[in-house]
Amino acid sequence: MTGQRRALPDPETLAGSVTAKDRAAVATALNLLDDTRPEARRVASQMLATLPEEKLDTEAHLIGITGPPGVGKSSLTAALINVWRRQGKRIGILAVDPSSPLSGGALLGDRLRMMAGEGIADNSVFVRSLANRGAFGGLSAEVWPMSLVMLAAFDIVLIETVGVGQREVDVSKLSDTTVFVAQPASGDSIQFLKAGIMEVPHVLVVNKADIGAAARRMLAELRTTLGHRIDPDGWEIPAVSASATKNIGIEELAETIDAHRQWLLSKGRLADRRRRFQAEWIIRRLLDEFGRFGVAQLGGEDGLFRQLTQRAGSPFDQFDELRDGFLAHLKTSPGT
Repeated sequence: MTGQRRALPDPETLAGSVTAKDRAAVATALNLLDDTRPEARRVASQMLATLPEEKLDTEAHLIGITGPPGVGKSSLTAALINVWRRQGKRIGILAVDPSSPLSGGALLGDRLRMMAGEGIADNSVFVRSLANRGAFGGLSAEVWPMSLVMLAAFDIVLIETVGVGQREVDVSKLSDTTVFVAQPASGDSIQFLKAGIMEVPHVLVVNKADIGAAARRMLAELRTTLGHRIDPDGWEIPAVSASATKNIGIEELAETIDAHRQWLLSKGRLADRRRRFQAEWIIRRLLDEFGRFGVAQLGGEDGLFRQLTQRAGSPFDQFDELRDGFLAHLKTSPGT
């Protein structure tokens, strides 16, 4: 017989504490979202529904950082954090790592915590490690609901991915601003961009700019590849260079990232993007559970996307409503 389980938190009280920037409450809320028990799921859904919508829609900046493995995403992230901390901003980090084949655990968040000696770990910075558990697209299923909790508590929320591949573009569907990190003298970076990932980033940055000519060539090649490329929302994608280890160009990069956020706000597109993120998350979960046949029975991906982007509410509530509707349809359909 197992011991008595800890009581689940009150969802409204927890949501209020998260919004009040209580770090312990943030940790509790994230653990709740990772709890697969049905009763925990109900509490988590109520907690998400109680978070203030106006705060989630506009007040914080959700940033995705991606790029080939080994490009220096962790060190660049740490350098950006130092800039934002000097500006008095609070930062939440969702660090997504490849799953351990033995434990399913994540490693990247541990590396960020090890940088505490360099000054990034204090009460202004909160790191949550996530294993991607083999999820296609480089992200885990928990990223979007956890992002909502982080957005309620922090000024900047960073999603750092496991490393990008030609089809690993999910980060662009769950972040306001996606930063692609390229490495000098790396043909992989250009190949990734030419293979379709060029549709992903809002900011391109060449890391390790301190190595000189190779970094300048890479930056020139990226700018040539880009030209004056405009993303689907109308933003002209910039390419900059930086060195995390030498602290070169980091403030310019932070300003470029913020410029994209200000552009989204000026065009009134930030809240709409967040609705699209949630719709993408829900459709992906429906595909995982019911496949394309099930999604087709619910109106198809395009129909669901249009429906979901017109509605507000907890992602769990919206998912459960659609799932329950599909299961009810199966029970009443002939031959099922």
